[in-house]
Amino acid sequence: MLMTGDQYRESLRDGREVFIDGERVASVPDHPSFRPIVDVRARIYDMAHEDGFRDVMAFEKDGEAFATAWQPPHTQDDWWAKRDWVETVMKEIGGVVTRVGDETVGEMWSLADGKDILDQVDNQWSANIDRHIDNVLKNDIFHVSANTDPKGDRSKAPQDQDPDMLLHVVRETDAGIVVRGAKYETAAAYAHQAFVKPTIANWGDAKLSDYALGFICPMNAGGLKHICRNGFAGVKPAADYPLSNGFDEVDTLLVFDNVTVPWENVLFYRHTRAASFIRGTLHRYSAYMFVLRIMHMADLMIGVALFNVRQTGLDRQQAVMEKLAQLACYREGVNAHLTGAIATAQESPGGFLMPNQSLLYTGRVLACTQLPAMMHLTRELCGGQICVTPDSPAFLSPDTRAWMEKFYNVNDDWRAEDRRKLLAFGRDLVNSDYAGHKVTFQLFAQSPPFAHLAAVYRNFDFDGPMRFVKKAAGLSDNAMR
Repeated sequence: MLMTGDQYRESLRDGREVFIDGERVASVPDHPSFRPIVDVRARIYDMAHEDGFRDVMAFEKDGEAFATAWQPPHTQDDWWAKRDWVETVMKEIGGVVTRVGDETVGEMWSLADGKDILDQVDNQWSANIDRHIDNVLKNDIFHVSANTDPKGDRSKAPQDQDPDMLLHVVRETDAGIVVRGAKYETAAAYAHQAFVKPTIANWGDAKLSDYALGFICPMNAGGLKHICRNGFAGVKPAADYPLSNGFDEVDTLLVFDNVTVPWENVLFYRHTRAASFIRGTLHRYSAYMFVLRIMHMADLMIGVALFNVRQTGLDRQQAVMEKLAQLACYREGVNAHLTGAIATAQESPGGFLMPNQSLLYTGRVLACTQLPAMMHLTRELCGGQICVTPDSPAFLSPDTRAWMEKFYNVNDDWRAEDRRKLLAFGRDLVNSDYAGHKVTFQLFAQSPPFAHLAAVYRNFDFDGPMRFVKKAAGLSDNAMR
């Protein structure tokens, strides 16, 4: 089925234990910190039912409609459809959101790609993987993933400190495994389920570890507690901080306090070889959607910067054009990697079509490492007014309104209120607490920068340049060994 927005909101009233600002949340969809982002996700669900969006948001198979975002990719057209899905969503909601499910469901496809490896160590989990991929598709499940642990003292092995620092199994029962520990997860409080997986752990030479496990967990599981950071929504006026109030994706510390995971929800368990393999291939699909979000962030930065310089008549100055060109090069560099990754896509071990891995991971490095510099370039093009402009009440008060109109009316086309809105949007995009959180999140959302480079190292074809040099330099065949 295709869920509606109201059905999604109602599905969150399921008894889950969510805490924010030290208090238990009675209803996630109605809480002021969660309501805006829940409304965004509900809007995405509703779009699939509307004539203007249905063809992009959903596809039909055997007379039933399914969300385009959840469809396992088998052709290039499947990938172009997913890209259209993301672009349509971002333009409709008027901002960039990362955790809505399409960016994490790909991790399940990576699991399916690894079934041969998993079967070599334990063949009882493969059916669970296929069933959960099917469940997300058929029931329109908002699926996220939980990866990062609190970790504790990283110089010590997990078993040499408080064992709960890394999620682990404490016992087996007839019903399933019982787990303790914690994970950080964005959007957990308003998602349906999470794929919980191991972080990069110090297993040493151990073949088996209680810390090497992956499973599906519903967000209302008994013993699961959501301890959320306080949100940006409602802290400052929406007129002055539109992105903070509309698109804050609240992060959660998920505490697993003796949570029972039914055997049918276990995807791999104890075998460190299987866990290591999954860690190494986890992002082969999901990285595409994360990097695509950054491209849309680049569009927002270009739009804000260009509006500002055109308002003030600076858009034809050489120095300004050069900075705008730098932003455009960044945006199109990311776009080129994403486009090339699909144009030269590769068949995966599980029979899916995966983006060209070398292009995808090098594109991710470009997008993430250059994002802070591009945000600073946007600040330069916006000028100092994004940090010194008075807030919206000054433009409304009888005592100050005339002065604000005098100094913020640019010409007949750009009046004070539009100028104020643009500067407020620009401030929230690159200067606010929300902006700082956003850039940090994008740098570490899937893995830290060193892991990004490790993925490039594993997937780039180094033999090609070596063969070129071997021929050009006249080296012997032994040189390639």
